[in-house]
Amino acid sequence: MHIISFANQKGGVGKTTSAVNCAASLGALGKKTLLIDLDPQGSSTSSVGVAKNSVKFSSYDVLTLNCKPSKAIIETEFKNLYIMPSNMALAAAELELATQEKREYFLKGALEELEKSSDFDYVIIDCPPSLGIITINALAASHGLVVPIQCEYFALEGLSQLMMTFKSVRQRYNPRLNITGILITMYNARYKLSAQVLEELNKYYSYQLFDTKISRVISLSEAPSFGEPIRYYSRYSKGSLEYESVAKEIITRVEGY
Repeated sequence: MHIISFANQKGGVGKTTSAVNCAASLGALGKKTLLIDLDPQGSSTSSVGVAKNSVKFSSYDVLTLNCKPSKAIIETEFKNLYIMPSNMALAAAELELATQEKREYFLKGALEELEKSSDFDYVIIDCPPSLGIITINALAASHGLVVPIQCEYFALEGLSQLMMTFKSVRQRYNPRLNITGILITMYNARYKLSAQVLEELNKYYSYQLFDTKISRVISLSEAPSFGEPIRYYSRYSKGSLEYESVAKEIITRVEGY
């Protein structure tokens, strides 16, 4: 079971869009995939057609040890795609975990239990847009990290900060954590700034960048309102084909073929 977190403390970079659509593409490619929504906004949950206010158990219950992870998992209508949903209850988890011993490892323990009893090929974690205890839990439990980054100047500063957090988590909590890749989102080759940011990224992170870049297309913004990943909302759109390509790159990087 390969566990990969999608994280960036900066909001609006396409993190949830990337987590949802990579998970759906992995499922469509024959990989049984669990998408864990660790964002209190619950955007990943609603993006796969699950009403976040109607769920009985959520990632909050798993993180706070109120239930086993298997109880919080819902099978979606999409091929090989399952969701551990989230809702606003998760916002209280930061405070509740603050006083607990070994609070950084609660999710890791839950996923180790899940690994023994299930046959998921991939677990994709959509982290909140912060570097708090919930994100640390995700990174401490993961094998890999995907960093979605928008092609704009301030994104480079955020990436530098996230890389420091990555190194800290690797040293203190999880030596097996590696960077699966840096994913360029909302890319427009016609913008001079996009080209400049990409040039800077290639200077320092060339070997970590995904070959595929995600274009700024309207259908990617529309799909969540219909509760569908882009692959099912608009199968042969540019966004769908690009996320399928990224999913294939993930498989290659993680599995070696």
